[in-house]
Amino acid sequence: MEKKRVAIIGAGVSGLAACKHLLERGCRPVVFEADKLLGGVWARTPDCTSLQSERAMYQYSDFPWPDSVTEMFPNCRQVADYLHAYARHFGVLDCVRFGHRVLGMEYVGAGEEEVAAWEEWARCGEAFGDGVGEWRLAVSDADGHVETHVADFVVFCIGRFSGVPNIPTFPPGKGPDAFDGQVIHTMDYSKMGTKKANEMLKGKRVTVIGYLKSALDVAAECAELNGTEHPCTMVVRTKHWIFPNYYAWGFPISYLYLNRFSELLIHKPGEGFLLSLVATILTPLRWLFSKFAESYYSIPMKKHDMVPEHSLFEALVTCLIAITPKDHYKRLDEGSIILKKSKTFTFCKEGVLVEGESSPIKSDIVIFGTGFKGDQKIKDMFVSEYFQSIAVGPTSSTLPLYRECIHPKIPQLAVLGYSESLANLYTAEIRAKWLAHFLDAGFRLPSIKAMQSDILEWEKFMKRYSRGYFRRSCIGVLHIWYNDLLCKDMGCNPRRKKGFFAELFGVYGPSDYINLRPK
Repeated sequence: MEKKRVAIIGAGVSGLAACKHLLERGCRPVVFEADKLLGGVWARTPDCTSLQSERAMYQYSDFPWPDSVTEMFPNCRQVADYLHAYARHFGVLDCVRFGHRVLGMEYVGAGEEEVAAWEEWARCGEAFGDGVGEWRLAVSDADGHVETHVADFVVFCIGRFSGVPNIPTFPPGKGPDAFDGQVIHTMDYSKMGTKKANEMLKGKRVTVIGYLKSALDVAAECAELNGTEHPCTMVVRTKHWIFPNYYAWGFPISYLYLNRFSELLIHKPGEGFLLSLVATILTPLRWLFSKFAESYYSIPMKKHDMVPEHSLFEALVTCLIAITPKDHYKRLDEGSIILKKSKTFTFCKEGVLVEGESSPIKSDIVIFGTGFKGDQKIKDMFVSEYFQSIAVGPTSSTLPLYRECIHPKIPQLAVLGYSESLANLYTAEIRAKWLAHFLDAGFRLPSIKAMQSDILEWEKFMKRYSRGYFRRSCIGVLHIWYNDLLCKDMGCNPRRKKGFFAELFGVYGPSDYINLRPK
């Protein structure tokens, strides 16, 4: 693999891990990062942003947090410093080309009809195919100069929570154009930096659309600046499970959802008859686990009529949860944050109109905390209309990625970081190990038909438990089952703990994979 040309797009948590593990295998990839900073979403975030995962769950297995970081949920600066230290320590920085944006890429060496007819991935199931095909990337530097870069393999580490904002659509005359004030997305807000953002918000009537992580963080900063004199209004279209930590009634809920026993309560992809029977029998226990945690977390939510219609378990399946910013419920009580629950909203000259109210929410600034179009980011990377049409699959299915990494019909390419978990950095690392082993001829992929069949099994799991959010492809409540598959592919023992009870009831995290050495 030493002489193979590998391009990694993105220097976030997945891109850094992929580069590090390829370097260990003797390959020197080039990492294209459009920003001038590394860290992906952690490069530019509001000051009050902190981890959603506990520190011990959000770390690379071979690079522990420094002793100086003691917080359960480190803040954004601490996370950014940690990622920088990791990149420096393992020589990743030397591979990163900052300010280089990949505008598009094209596969050459085989025509689209030929690729579509292949029964084996990349014609032979091996990482670099038969040596005929390659990718040509159009790369623009900070000055706008465009060059062509050739790669034998490309790794997308472009994330799904940046780049292409999701902006709601509106009837004619009722969108942002009808509003006299300023309308931005949280992506724009994060890029401003703290000083400019504070200057923009100070003394202004701010309305935030959304009720998950980015929306909560912006509202917290607004409330801190303006207090009750100019409260921040949040338009909540969907109630979500948000809570201060992962302890319910003093009990760590990781023991309810992040061990092998908890996974026995769930119907899993490819589980077989016996495990299916066990999951069916234990379904009431899964319900009790969810009700136990909900009974605690819903206490402050009930006061503000914010208890979600879906269960906590369903939220965990889709990774649609959030850790509250400090003093969130205190700010609701004092009135520095005001909630307006409405499934729809429109703009008018003075601000935002919501259901059930004749008067608008008078606003100077409206900030969309409505997420991103991760699918579009992937499609936009391809020049070929054929690859664009198949890259993310139809909206009625999950993203078609085998092992959440490999598209069966797109050769010599991997996607890391699209599929979520409850601790994305931890998941990114084991995927990077798996990918590096694959690129180093550690194993061959199964046939395209077999990979598509496996993808369908995971799609059935997501649709069974996630209501309409199956596109998120989250492996949160099955991360051990998923990691087991990667371990088996690499020839490693998936059982990482000592003793029967530790293996069954112990919480799995990064420390369990410290000595994972693919054969």
